[in-house]
Amino acid sequence: MIQETNEISLETKGQRLFNITNLIENVITLSKLNTGLVNISILHTSASLLIQENADTNVQKDLLNFFDKIAPMNENLYIHNDEGKDDMPAHIKSALTQTNLSLSFGNKKLKLGTWQGIYLFEHRIKPQKRTVLVHLIGE
Repeated sequence: MIQETNEISLETKGQRLFNITNLIENVITLSKLNTGLVNISILHTSASLLIQENADTNVQKDLLNFFDKIAPMNENLYIHNDEGKDDMPAHIKSALTQTNLSLSFGNKKLKLGTWQGIYLFEHRIKPQKRTVLVHLIGE
């Protein structure tokens, strides 16, 4: 068994889903491993990770609209709003989604379904610098 870690840094441009599938695949391709597991962790509390459809961008729009309805940006609803109206809603959205994903890979290829992609789900309005930890275990 071999383990490798790598960090991916990216700048987001406000609330949306950023497809990071290719970035994860690049880490796997450049690794010494052929088969194993990849654990992906976002190192922030106001963004999350999703596996979601990668064919129809309307899915992403609907997800953004849905999460804005269940965690509205209304400072009067929350005690914690130190960084603005999106502060606590971002934490709620992160709590309802995932901060870690674990996937299999084989022959240096992620095992994803035909219409699946890996997304960084940015919950903040302003651009952010985000770090994703990629931990590979395998042979």
